[in-house]
Amino acid sequence: MLSRLTPQSPDAILAMMDMFRADTRPGKVDLGVGVYRDASGRTPVMRAVKAAERAIWEAQDTKTYTALTGDPAFGRAMATLILGPGHDAGRLAFAGCVGGTGAVHQALALVRMANPGATVWMPDPTWPNHPTIVAHLGLKARSYRYFDAATRGLDRAGLLADLAAVPAGDVVLLHGCCHNPTGANPTAADWRDIAAALETSGAAVLIDLAYQGFGDGLEADAAATRMLAERLPQVLIAASCSKSFGLYRDRAGVLLALGAGGAQARVLQDNLTHLNRQTYSFPPDHGARIVTTILDDAALRADWEDELAAMRGQMLSMREALARALRDGSGSDRFGFLAEHRGMFSRLGASPAQVARLREEAGVYMIGDSRMNVAGLSPENVPVVARAILDIGL
Repeated sequence: MLSRLTPQSPDAILAMMDMFRADTRPGKVDLGVGVYRDASGRTPVMRAVKAAERAIWEAQDTKTYTALTGDPAFGRAMATLILGPGHDAGRLAFAGCVGGTGAVHQALALVRMANPGATVWMPDPTWPNHPTIVAHLGLKARSYRYFDAATRGLDRAGLLADLAAVPAGDVVLLHGCCHNPTGANPTAADWRDIAAALETSGAAVLIDLAYQGFGDGLEADAAATRMLAERLPQVLIAASCSKSFGLYRDRAGVLLALGAGGAQARVLQDNLTHLNRQTYSFPPDHGARIVTTILDDAALRADWEDELAAMRGQMLSMREALARALRDGSGSDRFGFLAEHRGMFSRLGASPAQVARLREEAGVYMIGDSRMNVAGLSPENVPVVARAILDIGL
């Protein structure tokens, strides 16, 4: 049986990580891997996380299981963070998951249970794991227009036209904020038009919310998700704690499912419980408990929000610094989109051959589609990166 297995396509990000590690040049720059780095290049443990772990260690007297969908307190804390304190809890079901990726997987598995014939519509482009998970689960996939490669901004007309044509019964996947890989995000007015198109189509919505707090702030980054949850009857939200809490290896995520409420909410919860049982039984608790401890403690939450704001400010300042260096070096504002984008990523617009030149000639590493992680920039390497980008003729 096992001899029938064939090799899988290598993951582009993991392959790039291996190349970066093997590169012995002292000035190499990693703009590929999607982790936050501070000005010194470190991915720190946040102060509030350290304090919460200390409190948990001192108070916790058992490691027994919680529940198949995780600690209910974690679900309540995340629902309030994402949907706001006034959300309709009667519509809500939740499941703790293995990171944001696990939440996306469980959301799509729920879609398959509800409608095996559903097509999942994804933005072009989207996070590479989205289409592979859809394919792995045997669901049909289509894309909708999203990114205008010429302007490095949103293809608003194409986006709205495509969403309006999605059939009822299908699912539209949206990035709640900080679009990965492009960094180009809808405005508040765009989001209202997106909601109107989806109301007309009758499609269900899956929101991937991996970067709340990394764009314009916790409340601003949740605004589109909250509006869609209020206006649309069927919304799934896959949220990650990896980025905004820095809990990359602790794999804390949550799936929120919003339906009509009442009996439907109970059925949703039953199905999420069933999915967790069949996938990994009980989700991991340590990261989820850290998040709950922070969100339920006023002092810890205030400290977490302060540090998160500093992280966001660091990324914004590096965006502006690179855009400024490229403007000064080129005498052109054609890279101004870098300062306008939000989140960890922007798509630079380089060809795969140009990306290879950046790596080979300057030791600047990014994904082949020219997605760059601005958190890998620092005051020291911005001039190097800017020069390398201009040297390849971009």
